[in-house]
Amino acid sequence: MDYVSALLPPVVMAVFFVGVIRVIVKTQGGANKAKEDAAVDAALTRVEGARQASAAGPKADA
Repeated sequence: MDYVSALLPPVVMAVFFVGVIRVIVKTQGGANKAKEDAAVDAALTRVEGARQASAAGPKADA
């Protein structure tokens, strides 16, 4: 019976790992991909706009 208790944790970890990989693969692309891409693009645009505004601000005051 010792071999069962020795093998149980690695088997449980392997099953959990396979489940995590399946979830990751399933959530890639699909219907939500366009929404996620648009959200990232909007956030990057806001950050870039704020960076340009802060870079232009001190030069305009001087």
